[in-house]
Amino acid sequence: MQKKLLLGLFWILLLNLLIKPFWILGIETGVQNAVGPDEYGFYFTIFNLAYIFNILLDLGVTNFNTRNIARHPKLIDKHLPDVLGIKLALLLLYAAVTFTVGLLSGYGSRQFHLLAVLTFNQFLNSMILYLRSNFEGLMLFKWDSVISILDRVVMIAICSLMLWGPGPSVTVERFAYAQTAAYLLTALTALAVLTVRIKREHNPRFSLRAVRLSRPFAIVMLRKSLPFALLVLLMASYNRIDPLLLSWLHPHGTYYSGIYAGAFRLLDALTMVAYLVSVPLLPVFSRMTAERDTHLGDTTRMVTGLMVVFSLTAAALFSLHSHLFMQLLYRDHIAEYASVFSILVWGIVPISMTYVFGTLLTAAGRLRQLNILAALSLAINIAVNLIAIPRYGAVGSAWAALAAQTFMAVTQIVVAVRSQRLRPSVGFLLRMLLFSFIVVALAALLPSWSWWATLLAMGVASLIVALPLRLIDIKQLLQIIVTEK
Repeated sequence: MQKKLLLGLFWILLLNLLIKPFWILGIETGVQNAVGPDEYGFYFTIFNLAYIFNILLDLGVTNFNTRNIARHPKLIDKHLPDVLGIKLALLLLYAAVTFTVGLLSGYGSRQFHLLAVLTFNQFLNSMILYLRSNFEGLMLFKWDSVISILDRVVMIAICSLMLWGPGPSVTVERFAYAQTAAYLLTALTALAVLTVRIKREHNPRFSLRAVRLSRPFAIVMLRKSLPFALLVLLMASYNRIDPLLLSWLHPHGTYYSGIYAGAFRLLDALTMVAYLVSVPLLPVFSRMTAERDTHLGDTTRMVTGLMVVFSLTAAALFSLHSHLFMQLLYRDHIAEYASVFSILVWGIVPISMTYVFGTLLTAAGRLRQLNILAALSLAINIAVNLIAIPRYGAVGSAWAALAAQTFMAVTQIVVAVRSQRLRPSVGFLLRMLLFSFIVVALAALLPSWSWWATLLAMGVASLIVALPLRLIDIKQLLQIIVTEK
């Protein structure tokens, strides 16, 4: 199982790191530079409204499905048609809610038009994530990796024409249309590949003509998946509510939402690495907890070490050299972006821990505890924002986000250690602490050369420190790959 995890990590990280950094740092940044912070703040606020309520498109079905198919792979041909029927029905509920909130927010015709496009895009994205959950549950990590980047490849092609080619000039509406085309192509491709795999390996007579809305199945499925839905809604809220609160609580809220979005973009790129690690973790942890695998503690420690090295190195480097990297991405408002980003980027550390220990608790079915912790984190985020936004603007929101993320990570670690009877190694904890002090000191002493030289130097220095401390155990990794079946 550890070998499947490592190979899954290899493929999904390889393909995504080839594509998504250019998407986030090249295309998305290029769009914001082209349209300006006010216009992009307009888009980002509506996008986050659509994003927060997108749980209504899924109601926890995707996470439940990953865990369920990993444990019972033979159920896939029976569940797929019924779940597709449920998701089509949920689109009506989601659209009704987002448009109602838009109406209550006083949206005009242009805002409603963009909200309609982004609502459909969220539906397509939700469908892609559900289809990918079947690849993940079946441990088909190569196919999952390909599907995970296909939409970005298509969007890069379309947006490159608008930004640098002979295409029409970029606007936030055309940017949204490009997403629609990319998501639609990706969803159809994923559905076609999954259908072929099911016919070949599970049921030769399988057909998508059987897609239907079965009321008994929908009731049972949604009853089991609702705890997952609540968790996703709460976590999406405390991670994405800041731009909305900025737009509501500050007289220059749209401008500060654009500044926050610009600072958040690089954190989003870094967070993507931690998220990608969690993708194969959920099915692997699900099967290990179901089979009471004795290697659960070792696997958790191995992944934690990798995440600590990555997240602490990234946080120290980008925070202490925030101006260098914001200057690389943007033409104007560099000081504002850098002041927000230098705080916000420390969130990569607790977020990375959440992707490890939150995934472990999800796999073990500890949804009640996770939902309580997520609700408390949301309350912390809102409380700090209410105090900080009127006085500090986007900087206050950055502190609110960091406070909520840190609380969530620390409490998840405590719950996971107790509930899964993990035995933390004192030596491992001390090595992590020593690594933290050294890597922050190195980042503080490192000169701000060109961005690539600074990044390379910090990466090499971090590995030189991590390897002797055995936070990354090369011998263990090679042994797993070579010896485990």
